[in-house]
Amino acid sequence: MHIERDVRDPVQSMPPDIVLPVLTAFGLTAVLLQLLMWGHRFLPVDHPNERSLHTRPVPRFGGLAILLGCALALASSSQPMSAWLWPVPLLAAISLIDDFVSLPTVPRFAVQIAVAAFFAWGLLGATWMLFPVLFGIVWMTNLYNFMDGSDGLAGCMALAGFAGYALLAWQGGDAELAMVCLVVCSATAAFLLRNLHPASVFMGDTGSIPLGFLAAAIGLIGVERGLWHGWVPFMMFLVFIADASVTLLRRLLRGERVWQAHRTHYYQRLVRMGLGHAGTARLYMAAMTGCAASAVMVQLTGPRFGGLLLAAWCLLFVLMGRRIDRRWRAYESTLKEGTQ
Repeated sequence: MHIERDVRDPVQSMPPDIVLPVLTAFGLTAVLLQLLMWGHRFLPVDHPNERSLHTRPVPRFGGLAILLGCALALASSSQPMSAWLWPVPLLAAISLIDDFVSLPTVPRFAVQIAVAAFFAWGLLGATWMLFPVLFGIVWMTNLYNFMDGSDGLAGCMALAGFAGYALLAWQGGDAELAMVCLVVCSATAAFLLRNLHPASVFMGDTGSIPLGFLAAAIGLIGVERGLWHGWVPFMMFLVFIADASVTLLRRLLRGERVWQAHRTHYYQRLVRMGLGHAGTARLYMAAMTGCAASAVMVQLTGPRFGGLLLAAWCLLFVLMGRRIDRRWRAYESTLKEGTQ
């Protein structure tokens, strides 16, 4: 859906038809979470195991409250519901089933690939770019889920990334896209009140899978509408992209079954080495905010330097990753000595 654009002052106050849905998303998500908590015995629960970081059963239906809060808030807006959001309820439905009964990998991926293919084809048409875009959407959809394993992490990423999208969309005059992003931010903020350490509710696949899709889809829509350059979506969610991609590559090189749950992401190692859920969330949130803020500033002031910005952040993450690797090896050595 294309709309007429006018360039706006980024600090210009939002009109009521955007403010109301944003506030509604926060309030409805908070209320829905409380209602779901009262009936949590009938809803999915994450039980601790050898691959998890938590030590007690925690409900995992927070994503359902986020999506319902967003949907009802957008429906309350004077603007029509964005037609390009059609994949979200489909992905949410298959993910909700998976939260209840743990579906096999093949049908879950089949649905994700089909949804991503139809979305990409509708956005781009028949072009050679269709296949790399399809891969990018499916990868972003799943890596967001991979990174949802520590208190506050996925919520903080949504808050930073979609807020960055919202600022650029509003500055570019696209009120529709800005409103969708702000509604997501608002609903996620309400969820974070219960998800920061010690978390009383998790997002679950019902939340992480659709949010990962939206991170990729909105990034592509912004590029297609001329709101930002192609490097911006990578910068907005670089923290998750870097951690998940490097971890997957290393597991592939070791010949591991990459579709199985594990505890070797950088954020998981930081939690296990003593930084804890709260400390890891603060560290990652600082990096997320830095990436999103720098992406917004460079896009607004000198987008031709976006490639250099992306390279600089990647280099910083490489150096940080190597430092964590060294500390992890020392930590593992200490554990082995303690068991001998």
